[in-house]
Amino acid sequence: MARNQKGEIFLNSYALLLRYLSRTFKNFQFIWVSNHSPQNSQRYYFMDKIITKSLKDSISAKKEFIRVHREDVIRLAEWMIETIKDGGKILIFGNGGSAADAQHMAAEFVNRFLIDRPPLAAIALTTDSSILTSVGNDFSFDDIFEKQIRALGKPGDLALGISTSGNSPNVIKGIRVAEELGIKTAILTGGSGGKLRDLAGLALIVPTDMTPHIQEAHLWVEHILCRLVDEALYGDIANPCVQ
Repeated sequence: MARNQKGEIFLNSYALLLRYLSRTFKNFQFIWVSNHSPQNSQRYYFMDKIITKSLKDSISAKKEFIRVHREDVIRLAEWMIETIKDGGKILIFGNGGSAADAQHMAAEFVNRFLIDRPPLAAIALTTDSSILTSVGNDFSFDDIFEKQIRALGKPGDLALGISTSGNSPNVIKGIRVAEELGIKTAILTGGSGGKLRDLAGLALIVPTDMTPHIQEAHLWVEHILCRLVDEALYGDIANPCVQ
């Protein structure tokens, strides 16, 4: 190949490389500017601020809750232990996120939490879509838990209602009928405790009006209760009432 041809090929290749590098640099510059623009920096700052505040407030809600209700949590765990030991069952119910909590907690009891042990009797009253929709359609959504407690509950059981506001009509009716049937009652709620505060035998109230932090505290308490029951029945807790 002639020297001139080689030189021309080299120059063409070099020009193509320069164009490629130029485009690459422009793309990199665009991405860098986009990710480091004042607008994005400001958004990052506010997101970071929200994360920090949310974590702080969530921890604060749990700390204040346990400061006030430490003995109540232990008392509710004892009620659960007695219920299970005496052949009763735990009936758990709520709406929305609280319905999910009811199902989560029932699963921890029936399957396992941290200890491999026999199943423990717990039922979430939020799972049978046929019952929920037939009662809601034929009567009222307010009756969905009351009717199930009348059908399934008996003295010796424990009814645990979950309501972030404390004012859910169907949870209120469920707790009222449980009391009427001689079933022990407890609620997990938040804020002021709402109407449920004075209806249940035991009220555990998360002292915040922020629904997410109430729900976060509820899940934490539910896990604590599962662990206390597990340890008392099948673990290493030296507790005279479960010997």
